[in-house]
Amino acid sequence: MLKLTDIVKDYAVGDECVHALKGISIEFRKSEFVAILGPSGCGKTTLLNIIGGLDKYTSGDLSINGRSTKMFKDADWDSYRNHSVGFVFQSYNLIPHQTVLANVELALTLSGVGKAERRKRARRTGSRRREQFCKRELIGLAFVLRKKRLVQETGRSPFCPKAL
Repeated sequence: MLKLTDIVKDYAVGDECVHALKGISIEFRKSEFVAILGPSGCGKTTLLNIIGGLDKYTSGDLSINGRSTKMFKDADWDSYRNHSVGFVFQSYNLIPHQTVLANVELALTLSGVGKAERRKRARRTGSRRREQFCKRELIGLAFVLRKKRLVQETGRSPFCPKAL
């Protein structure tokens, strides 16, 4: 479960302060699917970066499974990102000359998964024929890695829109 309480995020831009998030409070239940919608510049990506542990909030609190992150050290954030949250970035972050299978296996290698288990999990992304389609959708690493949360930086579904 994730709980954000009065989250504020400010950025210093020159001599000015930009208020990206102004007291956001929201709670996400286990296995809940949530879409965060809004116009460009309203703070969606900032909010996702905070939820994913990529950016720190200015004030407020983010609780993960009832544990406050106020005192999290870099190692705590690293562990959270590595074991509990998956990212599907708008820019894909795939290695273009690699297959989907190889891209998924690389992410699993970085997570410390052994070779046999890595291959088994990566193959769950689909057959060789499917590797040609929907690279971005197939790379839904949160599902492949059995992570608990998916942070996706786009308004699109993490699943392939076409029936394969």
